Amino acid sequence: MSKEQKSNPIGYDTTAHLANVKKVSKQSQIAQTIVKKAEAKIRQDIQSWKKAIQSTQLEDNPKWYLLHQLYDEIMLDALLTSQYNNRQLKAMSEAVVLKKPNGDVDVEQTELLNNAIFTNDINRHILDAKNKRHSLIEFSMDEDGKLKVDLINRKNVDPINGVVYPDYTEDKKIEYRDSAEYGTWLLEFESDDDYGLLNKAVPHVLFKRFAQSCWSELCEIYGIPPRVMKTNTQDPASLGRAEQMMTDMGAAAWFIIDEAETFEFAQGISTKGEVYMELINLCNNEVSMLFSGAVIGQDTKNGNYSKEQSNQSMLQTLIDSDLQFLEKSWNSQVIPALIQLGILKGDLVYGYEQTEDLDQLWTMTKEALPYFDIAPDWIKEKFGIEVEGKREVQQNTLSLGADFFG
Repeated sequence: MSKEQKSNPIGYDTTAHLANVKKVSKQSQIAQTIVKKAEAKIRQDIQSWKKAIQSTQLEDNPKWYLLHQLYDEIMLDALLTSQYNNRQLKAMSEAVVLKKPNGDVDVEQTELLNNAIFTNDINRHILDAKNKRHSLIEFSMDEDGKLKVDLINRKNVDPINGVVYPDYTEDKKIEYRDSAEYGTWLLEFESDDDYGLLNKAVPHVLFKRFAQSCWSELCEIYGIPPRVMKTNTQDPASLGRAEQMMTDMGAAAWFIIDEAETFEFAQGISTKGEVYMELINLCNNEVSMLFSGAVIGQDTKNGNYSKEQSNQSMLQTLIDSDLQFLEKSWNSQVIPALIQLGILKGDLVYGYEQTEDLDQLWTMTKEALPYFDIAPDWIKEKFGIEVEGKREVQQNTLSLGADFFG
């Protein structure tokens, strides 16, 4: 095999293809038209969430950047990030299998896909579409003929009308679905949900953040109570000495009032933060229910092994749903596009290896052992148990003489 054939295992003409790719890719590069914007970090609340939803429902030039800015903000939550990545990484870790129409595995192109960086990039964007409503990706080729995947910034995309705003604060737009590259160089993936799964997590993360903020203030008051000093505020010398004294005493909050003034703390409900703890736990559980289908590994007080096993089974059901979404997206959109670009060839079906439940299989094997002979090689292959052969069962017989009952 020549050096050129080794670097090009699927057998297409790289030189001719690369020249064609450069010519086409220069005609339409939507990713390069996106204007990068400096975003100011503002406090997000329920009102800003409602405003973001309303901006996507405008009749003329609806904008989605406010909603996706909000999504970026709530992804700073540690629990949400953990649940989000846990589910996504489990789906992306499954080995890909490409099969021919006759059902045989195309080993060469399967290895190509499993070892390619663009495979994970595409899968990540497809799964993100379920959570963030939409993903629009653009293919391009580098100088070495390697496929690159660029995500068109969701803040600049209106998936309802199929347009891209190079500057999301302006009304100039590109109708990408009318482009000749749509379906080959441009692919989009959409969720059945109107706004994606993250939209349902927004209120829980915002309320959780509010509860944490209030709880931190309560901790400050209980831990370091504020200090009050009375002095003659009309005398600059006395006021200056009071300020210096309070500053030297530490970092606790302090204030100075006049000798003729009175300050009292309002009597509120005596609490150590239980109300905030309950609200935070509620929000955490709701987020877990959204992305894992159950509360997994958090409820240490009421948790138990059987409950965790049931919760893991529920999570696996959601992961299986993600894998089906990936299969449909690849078979209907990605594989036809990669074949047209010359990355893959032939009729192929995208899928995943069927994993066996070894616990259930071992239980079935033990139950069958008294009735059937099971090959030792099969047991070693499936369970890693070194089996040399069938053990002979020794039966103890008791010999009774004729005069035993005499």
